[in-house]
Amino acid sequence: MTSPAPLAREQLDALRALDTPTVCNALEVVAPERRGAGYTIHPLVCAWPELAPIVGYARTATIRAAHPSGRAATDDLALRLSYYRHVAEQPGPTVTVIEDLDDPPGYGAWWGEVHTHVHRGLGSAGVVTNGSIRDLPVNAEGFQLLAGAVGPSHAYVHLVGVAVPVTVAGMTVHPGDLLHADRHGAVVVPHAAAAKLVDAAARIARQEATLIEASKQPDFDVEVLEQILTGGGGQH
Repeated sequence: MTSPAPLAREQLDALRALDTPTVCNALEVVAPERRGAGYTIHPLVCAWPELAPIVGYARTATIRAAHPSGRAATDDLALRLSYYRHVAEQPGPTVTVIEDLDDPPGYGAWWGEVHTHVHRGLGSAGVVTNGSIRDLPVNAEGFQLLAGAVGPSHAYVHLVGVAVPVTVAGMTVHPGDLLHADRHGAVVVPHAAAAKLVDAAARIARQEATLIEASKQPDFDVEVLEQILTGGGGQH
């Protein structure tokens, strides 16, 4: 898999210190053409909203669960092993992105106790999927799940494609894309913009702090607001 050179560990850690809305705000500054695209636009269930954001390189696949695969068991196993090798590919850390092709998605869960532990062991920080998840109390500790639904069964869940472009909650992801995700959703971070995001986020935070602090003062009114906005503005 060919992709740009991975970010340094310090850069990944700095991105992980930001929440996903802040990353989206910063992208509007450093990559304005991305303002209306590249992030999840449909709500997802966050299994562990208290966890810190996850950052990693996308490992992708498509699944179905409503009906059996129709393949021989040996072929199913071969495809699954190919998928696990893809998940384990360097560079890391990784984020797994799974598109459920069933209509509606979520008929059966690819994600539960076993798979969360296996994926965490292979270097994945979490999953973003439009499919369903289950086994919440016994999932791997620290492994984040953003999903379309919570459900009880895995039904006939099976892989369809591995290391392919996927679309989840309106966000299109290619293998190797850099992802940032937290309780709010997920966003694809362009590699060329990644190194600029932390500084941009800090500038935006200073602007926001000015506006928020002013709003707390007893003399705050629309004239004060206008002065702040015309003098540099703030985000929301």
